Amino acid sequence: MTGLSLPRILLHSSIALVSALLLNSCGSGSLGYGKDTRNKIIVSVSDQRMVLVRDGTPIKTYKVSTSKFGVGDRPNSNRTPLGHLQVAKKIGDRAPAGAVFKSRRLTGEVLAPNSPGRDPIVTRILWLTGSEDRNQNTFRRTIYIHGTPEENRLGTPASYGCIRMGSRDVVDLYNRIGTGADVFVIRGSIQSRRTTSGGTTAGKNRGFSGNS
Repeated sequence: MTGLSLPRILLHSSIALVSALLLNSCGSGSLGYGKDTRNKIIVSVSDQRMVLVRDGTPIKTYKVSTSKFGVGDRPNSNRTPLGHLQVAKKIGDRAPAGAVFKSRRLTGEVLAPNSPGRDPIVTRILWLTGSEDRNQNTFRRTIYIHGTPEENRLGTPASYGCIRMGSRDVVDLYNRIGTGADVFVIRGSIQSRRTTSGGTTAGKNRGFSGNS
């Protein structure tokens, strides 16, 4: 099955989180072409989960894998950048699931999930660009959302800076969003952004702004 079901608490948390992230984003950069304003992506490093939000409503959640080296934007650090990013380019429109990319070009090889000893970029590439000072190196560092053959490692930090997804999930996400879509990578958990009564505490939680 593509994607994961959305728990009610996650749904409510995601709505408040998107609003808070947009209010607290300090970046002024914005792609001036093909801007997808309907879809927004939240990636939680703590949860190793991604939530897709359309028109303010969470519609899908996916298991992902961020960097095994932690978070940050220093060149050659192999870390996943935090903060407000955007989808700059989409690559791989008609590629089959498992198709291998090298330097963003198809090699002609196709891998099955969990092929032993193999860890290339596969299936689809969503090339990200930074919108804040703290993630200004994102595009030059070639940080992507992309497919991985190592699907058995999803849900744990295993990448070299990119955000990895299963092949079926990255195709599903690729088909749903356009260039310019906002991507928010946060350090903390999406599901913890709530009060004991089931509401959210977006405005009170520092993880939505400086600590995201």
